[in-house]
Amino acid sequence: MSEKQVNQIIGKVFNQLADTLISGEYGQKPRVAVTALGSEHGEDEVYKAAAGTLKYGIEPSVIGTKADERVKAVTVASEDDAHKKMEELLDSGSVDAAVTMHYPFPIGVSTVGRIVTPGKGKEMFIATTTGTSSTDKVEGMVKNAVYGIITAKACGIKNPTIGILNVDGARQTEIALNKLKNNGYEINFAQSGRADGGAVMRGNDLLTGSCDVMVMDSLTGNLMIKIFSSYTTGGSYESLGYGYGPGIGENFDKLILIISRASGAPLIEGAMRFAGDLIKGNCLQVAKEEFGKAKAAGFDAILSEIKASKKPAAEEAEVAAPPKEVVISQISGVEIMDLEDAVKLLWKNGIYAESGMGCTGPIILVSEANTNTALKVLADNEFIAKEQLEC
Repeated sequence: MSEKQVNQIIGKVFNQLADTLISGEYGQKPRVAVTALGSEHGEDEVYKAAAGTLKYGIEPSVIGTKADERVKAVTVASEDDAHKKMEELLDSGSVDAAVTMHYPFPIGVSTVGRIVTPGKGKEMFIATTTGTSSTDKVEGMVKNAVYGIITAKACGIKNPTIGILNVDGARQTEIALNKLKNNGYEINFAQSGRADGGAVMRGNDLLTGSCDVMVMDSLTGNLMIKIFSSYTTGGSYESLGYGYGPGIGENFDKLILIISRASGAPLIEGAMRFAGDLIKGNCLQVAKEEFGKAKAAGFDAILSEIKASKKPAAEEAEVAAPPKEVVISQISGVEIMDLEDAVKLLWKNGIYAESGMGCTGPIILVSEANTNTALKVLADNEFIAKEQLEC
């Protein structure tokens, strides 16, 4: 080994030691690129954010129109050129991850955001926030749960708790995820902070961070991220949290995170730190392992069931109600869009039932004597989760 090579190695070691003293971390720095063109706040906002990541042990590079003495800059002339350069850097291995303001993810890939909840300052992942996991809402939300688990695990949470936001499709998502869990895939359901508990979360749980991963459809998730990132600024400047997150999907092999044109320097810096966490947590390998575990538990078959048929339609012919009786026993957990079909199914089985709205959502009212039978009929036809039979 020549004297020059020895000096280079010694220089590299001393540089790493200096970086360790600054950042508190030792080893290869995560290399994160960010595109600057298109920001509503100007390119300088992005350069400022990139420079801010240096103290966290990130090796940033900015793809923009100008040089900057603080960070490495890759100069381009347009947004299209910026995205081409970004993909070139990723494909060549020159950077480990990229942060950008938009990206045409394929169907099946969507992004998992990360916020700081205002109630208790707890971090929470929003699964998902952009992209399309599936053209079927329930199938998409089931996939989003796995995407959220992957992201949380890559960020160091070994057994993340999962909640399902109380949107249309939440109960059917819960049923499908319970099937996956019963087949052997590890899902750690959270409990709502409200008195009645359960894995289906309310607005209060969004504010307090009752779970590590909050599952929802991408349109709702996109709205949530925008609110949580800019509720202190009036909406035009996203200042809080970590952005819209990485695109996750089976066989998607790039680490690309999304911010928006309204994102300010604090959030862009957070997104680049988020990318650093995912790099250090080997997110792409975690994804490969989790998809393998889910598939071994019948993931594909469960998704096919969702697409094939939701449940038997309530009769085409009119179903007559059985003789009326006093109904005081409440059954919850039925989707609002399925409520009348569920009532007619009970009528068909000789059980008098009425629909109503409880404090936590739609309910079915039956007599106390018919409660257990009604629960079994509804569970067998997948109007409610079978786990409710154990309550």
